[in-house]
Amino acid sequence: MNRPKPSWTFLTNHSHVLLCLAQDPTMLMRDIAQAVGITERAVQRIIADLRDEKFITLRRQGRRNAYRIHAARHLKHPLEARTKLADLLGMVGQST
Repeated sequence: MNRPKPSWTFLTNHSHVLLCLAQDPTMLMRDIAQAVGITERAVQRIIADLRDEKFITLRRQGRRNAYRIHAARHLKHPLEARTKLADLLGMVGQST
């Protein structure tokens, strides 16, 4: 079922990519791009950001990538700095 894309959302594309990886750590970038509604190149940049900030790490599983989410990390913005990534994932029904 194709739903119309909303004009805005509460969560960022970085959050949406993390939610996809929490749901399926081996999800392909093209599938993440389609689910989030952004380009594959944008997903690559977001994954690089998340890796650089140590929110995720990459593992190879055969020919595919698998990502490990570091749920104990605290969110970056000062308003959310006391909140762990695990709290955000749990709030939207995902676990790591």
